[in-house]
Amino acid sequence: MKAPRIILADDHRIFLEGLSSLLTPQFQVVACVEDGRALLEAVNVHRPDAVVADISMPLLNGIE
Repeated sequence: MKAPRIILADDHRIFLEGLSSLLTPQFQVVACVEDGRALLEAVNVHRPDAVVADISMPLLNGIE
């Protein structure tokens, strides 16, 4: 079975690295981004199955 492809978005790099390490055995982390605009670009490029986003990020937040 193919691992679900996900994008992680948070403005704290250390959190992204830790979360990516925890999720990698069961998910394919295709991108880690630190702001909302980068998240939109990554979604358009990678077409993930799911996005895990912080709700308070620079430029665009996780809700917008």
